Amino acid sequence: MGERTLRGARLGGQSFEDERGIEFAARQQVGYLCSQGHDFEITMSVEADIPALWECPRCGAEARATSGIEPEVKAEKPARTHWDMLLERRSEKELEDILAERIDLLRGGQIGPAHLHRPNARKKRAAKA
Repeated sequence: MGERTLRGARLGGQSFEDERGIEFAARQQVGYLCSQGHDFEITMSVEADIPALWECPRCGAEARATSGIEPEVKAEKPARTHWDMLLERRSEKELEDILAERIDLLRGGQIGPAHLHRPNARKKRAAKA
């Protein structure tokens, strides 16, 4: 019978605890104003770091704190290009040497697309030598 004593007492939706003896954390209201003119307040702990920007609950735009807190300016790194990454591994002199070597191989017919290699031209060169 003990398991039936709480029957029908809305267990999931109602707490049987009272609020006596509970100390709530100190709170503060932080005001924000979005670019659309929407003014709203967010309740935060006194100990919390107040963000300078907050998403507006009405339009989703970025809202600034009305207390004058400025957002941190983050230094952006310049974009690294393929050339920058290549120069991290090799010097320009090394790259020039590799390019000259590859061009000689390409002109000699040792590398490159098959349609550029002319077998008849090779045979003629070999016959002249």
